[in-house]
Amino acid sequence: MPTIAVLSMKGGVGKTTLALGLASAAWNRHWRTLVVDLDPQANASMGVGLMDPALTVGDALADGRPGVAAEAIVPSTWGRGTDVLPSEPAVEHRVAEAAPGSEQRLRTVLAGIGHRYELVVIDCPPSLGEMTRNALHAASQALVVTEPGYFALRGAQQAVEAIDLVRESSNRTLAAPTIVLNRMRSTVAEHRHRAQELRAYFDRQVSDVEIPERNAIAQAEGAGMPIHAWDSPAGRELSERFDTLLDRLFPGGMR
Repeated sequence: MPTIAVLSMKGGVGKTTLALGLASAAWNRHWRTLVVDLDPQANASMGVGLMDPALTVGDALADGRPGVAAEAIVPSTWGRGTDVLPSEPAVEHRVAEAAPGSEQRLRTVLAGIGHRYELVVIDCPPSLGEMTRNALHAASQALVVTEPGYFALRGAQQAVEAIDLVRESSNRTLAAPTIVLNRMRSTVAEHRHRAQELRAYFDRQVSDVEIPERNAIAQAEGAGMPIHAWDSPAGRELSERFDTLLDRLFPGGMR
């Protein structure tokens, strides 16, 4: 199943916004979509309307049986076939410490459910720890989210190196990562400079789709709505950006 792992090196860069934006673009196309929330903050779960799940991804990973994640997957409030495998603040403590083969746990618990979905979006924790490694071993695409700030280049370098290590060692189906600039303000000289710096270093790995800073994102997330359902000029602008980004990630179309 086409699976996108959305990651960042630190919190506060809008990683979950990108994950939900891609899920919203799929929602708008009536694609059956699964949002897997691996972040203990559970923002992606809340963004699709889930507040107090009975079971979570932590339960599934702690269990470890092939396909057991199906027991924790629930419909989101978005409708149109968008489901969620939710997270919880305690998820980090529900998973055993790293051990040989532990990076395959997410892939194992998701086994056998691929036929249900046309797209899976994984919202990773803001680090390159055990949960993010699990996401990369389950994914076919990796999206690195960064802001156009002073530490953007270094953070992107670390993320790309980690992704490349997984690609070379244990998940050869994982595509080369794509870097996306979020909260971009093209009128700010510093933002333009950092964007140019990233493109000079990573070239075409930096997406030509930049996500601007807009209040509509927080408004839609707060309302538990996909951005494509947020009827405002900013909502429509953002929807077009996420549509284009999804097309860039899957240029040959779906299945």
